[in-house]
Amino acid sequence: MAAPLYTTESGRLFHAGKILIVCVGLPARGKTHISRALERYLRWMGVKTQVFSLGDYRRKQLGSAKDLPPDYFTYGRKSPETETLRRGIRNGCEQLIFDFFGKERGQVAIYDANNGTIESRRLIGEKFEKDGVHVIFLESMCDNQEIVLANIRSVKITSPDYKNFEPEKAVEDYMSRIRDHEKHYQPVNELDRPYIKIINVAEKIMVNKIRGYLQSRIIFFLMNIHNKPRTIYFARSGQSLIEHSYKADSDLSPAGWEYAEKLKEFVLERRAKNLESRKKMGLAVDENKKLVVWTSARRRSHHTAWPFVHQGYRVIEKPTMSEINPGVWDGLSPELARERYPDEWERFLKDPYAHRAPRAESYHDLSVRLEPIIIELEREQNDLLIIGHASVIRCLLAYLIGLPASEVPAVEIARGDLVEVLPASYGVHSQAFHFWSGPGRSHDEEGEDGMTYYENYAEATAGKRKDAGSGPPMHIVETEQT
Repeated sequence: MAAPLYTTESGRLFHAGKILIVCVGLPARGKTHISRALERYLRWMGVKTQVFSLGDYRRKQLGSAKDLPPDYFTYGRKSPETETLRRGIRNGCEQLIFDFFGKERGQVAIYDANNGTIESRRLIGEKFEKDGVHVIFLESMCDNQEIVLANIRSVKITSPDYKNFEPEKAVEDYMSRIRDHEKHYQPVNELDRPYIKIINVAEKIMVNKIRGYLQSRIIFFLMNIHNKPRTIYFARSGQSLIEHSYKADSDLSPAGWEYAEKLKEFVLERRAKNLESRKKMGLAVDENKKLVVWTSARRRSHHTAWPFVHQGYRVIEKPTMSEINPGVWDGLSPELARERYPDEWERFLKDPYAHRAPRAESYHDLSVRLEPIIIELEREQNDLLIIGHASVIRCLLAYLIGLPASEVPAVEIARGDLVEVLPASYGVHSQAFHFWSGPGRSHDEEGEDGMTYYENYAEATAGKRKDAGSGPPMHIVETEQT
């Protein structure tokens, strides 16, 4: 997303070559969460990245934990059949990594497994270094039992291994796995190899022999993440007095103020339901967790948050979150833009994501501009409501959900819909809830004609599917990445 638009012949960026990040750590130490978060960020940078989970591969080949021999997860001596099973699963998963680097020309592979002994790490390092792969060990350690227990509670709900398990039985089984692993676990102390140690999920980070631009960006990202549960909400700003003018920066209309009040009521209602749902599932709930609101510095965005200000919530203006700059197309409908700038329009239709109209921003420019917001988004531990502009919400959703760049300009973000995103270890879950049908939702004054209304024509979805004619623009209604 935010990567250079032009890559090297190999397709690998920043002259970094092939990198294998080998996760190391006991169960319930956040390895899967860290792996998926890092994969999301590197893909946003344009780096071809993929997580290879030994657990996922094993489940695809052998089924759930219930279907495995009783000695499969234990250390020490095993039956010959179990040894053969384990060796076949590990070799099969590692062959997928080789295929990713070779056939698919991937750049960063993340190997999500325990890798808890010096010998297993030595074998992995030697195996891939022979093929010219730069191997980095990423160890997640945790001496904070509250974090470990929270991870276990989360895993019991979300891990495919414990589907249809009784909650307490799942926790008991998982704890037995951890106790067995602890007896034989050997922390990473191989000073001759590159490694990163993360303690208590970014509370402390130690690095050894890490060199290179991309490797440094990886460390920078890892310093800014956490695994505390939170919900991220997205909503467009209310209707303004002067629409279709980027330069006007107009205040809210009467309907816009009414929308702002409805938004506040609906967000607080949804948040209360989410907290109650977590309690029913037996998950830890922080009663002191706050809701923070981010807006752009544009009036219609910040003023939509005023009902939250009046109720004592913290509202933060972020000028970086301003809408996409339409340049010479400011105030022009798509029809007028096509009529007055036919050549530019044709180039725009060929690549709506990367094309930049005169004195305007492309979606690629906007993605680059929003990267500091991405890092702040990862750092934020409170529940978060972002009241913004359709173009900005599209880019942030693309990062969280993992949309390809070609689809970003065509995502429908309707005024009156609240998009709710819940990051989790085994995926990012999102859904949209409708709460408003008044003026400013669609082109029809009553908001009933079904055509989403955009105050900035540069944010409209018309003509922005790369496969134009293959179907209607994509709507975020209910999406799940696993």
